[in-house]
This record gives sequence, structure tokens and C-alpha cells, in this order.
Amino acid sequence: MLTVAELLEFFDTHLTRSAFRLETLERYDVGSDGGDFQRFVAGESEPDWERKTPWLETLRQGKKSGIRRYRVRVLRTPLNDYLRYSCEWGYVLNSEAGEEIHVLDLAERELPAEVVDHDFWLIDDKYPLRMHYGEGGEFIGAELVDSLERYQKARDAALTAAEPFERWWARHPEEWRSNRTV
Repeated sequence: MLTVAELLEFFDTHLTRSAFRLETLERYDVGSDGGDFQRFVAGESEPDWERKTPWLETLRQGKKSGIRRYRVRVLRTPLNDYLRYSCEWGYVLNSEAGEEIHVLDLAERELPAEVVDHDFWLIDDKYPLRMHYGEGGEFIGAELVDSLERYQKARDAALTAAEPFERWWARHPEEWRSNRTV
């Protein structure tokens, strides 16, 4: 299993054209958020820009150099606090920086049979990486798997069933923190 450092090295070594991500968990407990989730829940108005800005710049530069980063976020409305945080402080900003984000809302659509029941990355359409997480969403490791066709089909089915994040988010103002009552 690849550790976080080894996963980042894999990206640095193998990512030349595209990185697709399928996200399926209700919550991720990862240190890379820099405490932003807790800040969001506490009512802070914006993320830690010192932490967030370098990632947004990576997305912008990648897009300029021809690297396509895209994902499908599988979720179900109504959103929990973590998913709302992911949308407001993650996907809104990431999509503005050039990442293509799609949402498959299971309250509105069924999960296609071809979509796997776990998170994965598909790098350059040839390296499938199955992600492993604990029950609380903590990252355990990533595993390079040899089921390329299975993951390509899962990606394609998820993308077909999903809709662009911007359109989905605009249809769900009841999920925006600014429209929710405490």
C-alpha cells in the first residue's frame, strides 16, 4: 500500500495528462484540510488561504499545461456538515481554478451498476489506484490495481450519471451555509 508521501510521488512521476477521482465517503478525516473543516463548522467565513492558495495555483498551472483534473463526488442530499464544507470551501474554489467537478446525488439518481463502491484515482487513463480509508474516513493507503477496464467503465458510468458541480450547486441553495439557520 502506498502512503501519502508515496502517493504524492506516484502523481509526480506518472501524471502527465489526466487525473480522475471518484469520491464516495460521507467524510474524510485527513490532515490536508489544515483544520479548515473545524473552522467551517465554527462559522469562520473563509478557508486558511495560506494553505488553500498553493493548491489552487497547482490546479491553475496544471490546466494551463494541459493536465485535466476531474472528479465525480457521490453524495446524498441533504448534506452533512462535512459535505457542505467540501462544496463551499473545496469544490466552489477548485472548479474556479480549473478542476472539473461533477456530482452524483443519490437522492436524485441511482448509482449505475458499473460504478465501484469505493474511492479511486485513475491517472492518465492507465493507472488505477484504489483508495483505502478507515471507518472514520482516515486514509489508510492507496493500492495500484490491475483492473484498468473496470475502473475506466466505473469512471465513464459515474460521469454519465453525474452533473456538473456548478449546475448542481446552483439547484441546491438550501445547502449553502448562508441559507441555513443555526
